[in-house]
Amino acid sequence: MSSPQAARERSRVALVTCDLFPDLWEDDVELRDALRSRGVDVDAVSWDDAAADWASYDLAVIRSPWDYVPRRPQFLAWAHSVPRLLNPADVLEWNTDKRYLAELAEAGLPVTPTEFVAPGQTWTPPTTGEWVVKPSVSAGSQDTGRYVLPAQSDLAEAHVARLTAEGRTAMIQPYLAAVDELGETALIFLPDSSGDLGYSHAIRKGAMLTGPDEGLIDPGSEQIDPRTATEAERRTAERVLEVIPGGTKRLLYARVDLIPGPDGTPLLVELELAEPSLFLTEGGDAATTRLAEAIIGRL
Repeated sequence: MSSPQAARERSRVALVTCDLFPDLWEDDVELRDALRSRGVDVDAVSWDDAAADWASYDLAVIRSPWDYVPRRPQFLAWAHSVPRLLNPADVLEWNTDKRYLAELAEAGLPVTPTEFVAPGQTWTPPTTGEWVVKPSVSAGSQDTGRYVLPAQSDLAEAHVARLTAEGRTAMIQPYLAAVDELGETALIFLPDSSGDLGYSHAIRKGAMLTGPDEGLIDPGSEQIDPRTATEAERRTAERVLEVIPGGTKRLLYARVDLIPGPDGTPLLVELELAEPSLFLTEGGDAATTRLAEAIIGRL
């Protein structure tokens, strides 16, 4: 039995979640258990829990606070108030608005072409093609729709108008047809023994968008399978990581989502630094161990 002094000396880690998943999203249970098996006290804590004493934790690790989207200013204020948070609050602020894609495109990275429409602006739909409309602040494909033009131009235009009327920025991207056959590749990067982010594993996500937005969110509905990333995908992902503001040394994880463009070149769909699923189950024990050891290394 541990003495009170030993108990006080044990490190405490909060895995940050939300009320939707009070006992953690299922993929993070293995991480919790791996940390506990290494002598770390771990709690699952909702980010907006008014009773939480964040200063009592040696480290808070963002995992599944997926209800923050309609309350992003409150979420960011909370993040900046937490003494030790990974990934850091300024990274969350930059990464939770997908307008960062414009910065990455300006840096010369292969980003899915994206048009942003801010509140007060109007949008004229293209005359043809398939297009995706979504808000620049979103999670889990919420408020996202796929439109065939010109047949569904009115629906696409109404979707953009609804988002901007709500004070949100809309983003419009071409639908990358390769996702229907090849899926989307998510490459997960975790710290190596030197603390640098290195490639850990990858998964394939099947196509999800089948039509106009219906306002639904179901983070468990994706078709997920392990995948070996190609050399081209790894090179693209590594190029993306090189331009993250502040560098990658201070990050605990990163996920880079890619889909082949019309010529087969991997295009960046999203860079996930805030609250991504890390697909530890698909990554196996090695990925879970790697992340657990990285957390312990930051204590």
